[in-house]
Amino acid sequence: MSTTDAVTFWDGVHAARPADTEPRPNTRLTETAADLAPGDALDLGCGGGGDTVWLARQGWHVTAVDVSAVAVQRLEALAGALGLADRVVAERHDLQETFPRGAFDLISAHYLQTPLELDRATVLRTAAQALRAGGRLLVVDHGSTAPWSWDQDPDIRYPTAREVAEGIGLNPAGWTVERAEAARRTATGPQGRTAEVIDHILLIRRAA
Repeated sequence: MSTTDAVTFWDGVHAARPADTEPRPNTRLTETAADLAPGDALDLGCGGGGDTVWLARQGWHVTAVDVSAVAVQRLEALAGALGLADRVVAERHDLQETFPRGAFDLISAHYLQTPLELDRATVLRTAAQALRAGGRLLVVDHGSTAPWSWDQDPDIRYPTAREVAEGIGLNPAGWTVERAEAARRTATGPQGRTAEVIDHILLIRRAA
């Protein structure tokens, strides 16, 4: 699948939704980052921008990336409207080809799952290597299919957090798995619809 196809697909997904003026952050991000000292964060696959906005409001300087130009442009406009432009940099990247420059204290990859071709293990390995000493990589994946998901394949299998960690293949001398588990929560979808879903949560810390 070419970069052009990926951009077209995700631009279409975001363009079909109205721009959100107050996007919600992901629960697993807020519970993980609430007690961390603010620093430099990277939001991989920023989408509607809920995680980026929340982090910026907590004092983080956030680099937010997405393959969709629609998502990036909307986030730039939203950050400006909320007075967060000095804490948010939004960039378009196809993560298989380019990766944002810099070193980070927190890297968040929430639901970085796609029906298109993506070498996720390499992307996440690159992310882990972009952590500063003591920094954390938080990877949260779908562990179940929500009723409103665009992918309703009944045969889909979601890798466990441990399987994702093994796929990344980091040296235990340099990175420690602090959390690898499945957790249930009640999610809210379009039109306020709710359902119980499963998250696969992986938290990796780079050695100090």
